[in-house]
Amino acid sequence: MERRTFLLGAGLVSLGARAANDTVGIGVIGLGGRGRDHLKYYSKIPEARVVAICDVNQAQTERATQIVQKLQGNTPQAYQDLRKLFADKNVDAVSIATPNHWHALATIWACQAGKDVYCEKPACYNLFEGRAMEAAARASGRMVQIGMQSRSLTHKQKAMELLANGAIGQIYMARGICFKRRPSIGRTPVEPVPAGLDWDMFLGPAPMREYTKNRYQYNWHWFWDTGNGDIGNQGIHEMDVARWGLGRGLPKGVVSTGGKFVYDDDQETPNTQIATFDYGNAELVFEVRGLNTGGEPGIPASGPNFIGVTFFGSKGFMAVDEHAFQIFLGDKREPGEMMKHSETEIDDTIPHMTNFLKAVKSRNTADLAADVSIGTTSAALVHMANISYRLGRKLQYDSVAGNFVGDADATAMSTRREYRSPYIVS
Repeated sequence: MERRTFLLGAGLVSLGARAANDTVGIGVIGLGGRGRDHLKYYSKIPEARVVAICDVNQAQTERATQIVQKLQGNTPQAYQDLRKLFADKNVDAVSIATPNHWHALATIWACQAGKDVYCEKPACYNLFEGRAMEAAARASGRMVQIGMQSRSLTHKQKAMELLANGAIGQIYMARGICFKRRPSIGRTPVEPVPAGLDWDMFLGPAPMREYTKNRYQYNWHWFWDTGNGDIGNQGIHEMDVARWGLGRGLPKGVVSTGGKFVYDDDQETPNTQIATFDYGNAELVFEVRGLNTGGEPGIPASGPNFIGVTFFGSKGFMAVDEHAFQIFLGDKREPGEMMKHSETEIDDTIPHMTNFLKAVKSRNTADLAADVSIGTTSAALVHMANISYRLGRKLQYDSVAGNFVGDADATAMSTRREYRSPYIVS
């Protein structure tokens, strides 16, 4: 199908959200581990009902159908091509849990088809796609929420409020860490595409590559064609919190170093990476470490992992993680205000999806905890760090012009890739 023909037909359908008292019909796109989580979460929210599912792998849709039948008692309409799901009049909103390289195009097509969108993080694959997503959301009037659940968690909202009100004084640094143990992915050979898998559709906007197990399922995160490394996987959550607490947008400079150490395998992205963002009178520092490691003060262990953000100010510091926040004041680091994760927030995604559905019904983007512009701005930090890492140099950024200062190579890496028709982000 020609992309132009599809968009023209979709543009004739005005679907929007249903009446405020009605259930919102959800179509879940991407039915791997995270997508199956989406099915379970929506089944627990009274305002939502999964009516359609889509995955490039037929086995995934069959498994997901059984999950929905068990959880909701209905059989969802199953699709292998997301464009057909967008044309389904029973679908009011879509929930996107595809690999990163599909986030922007799926969101844009959904907006053009009149669907509201919940999209997993990172919002976009590169800087250009982030701007295209924002434009599509605004032009269509759709609600677009990015899956950065921290924005809907009570203890993190309280922490950010305290920071904004000067609880630790003038903040001069936010330091985020993603010390998440990642085993080697090994090497997998080229082999025939498994039956039932549309490999062309899976790659979509990415270059055509021969099928290997490592380029599919979870390990697509570690290839530049389809993923952004752990800084754009787990790291984007903490980077968003760091930027949120600083109260800043895009930085004026970035430098990122690191490497893929210890392992000899198919992974392309670094398993050790440090990025520093220059905000003039403050800085944001972020570190990824996928190998065996110790932690840092204030961030407790979660198994072998240490994940969280520490804010440093003129009066003290605050440590924030998934469990709680804690303030320490003065030279003696005396304990100040703290708050634990609410016991009523059993899973961090359900409050975020509930917030999304509230905006779907109100038609007010201000109701969104993580509107598309918040998501694309935080994702931009990921992309800026990776560009600096891959080029091996410090970069200056002009946020007004939307390009890197005096660096054509960096600017080229931030803009559109060589898309394959019909999977073109424009």
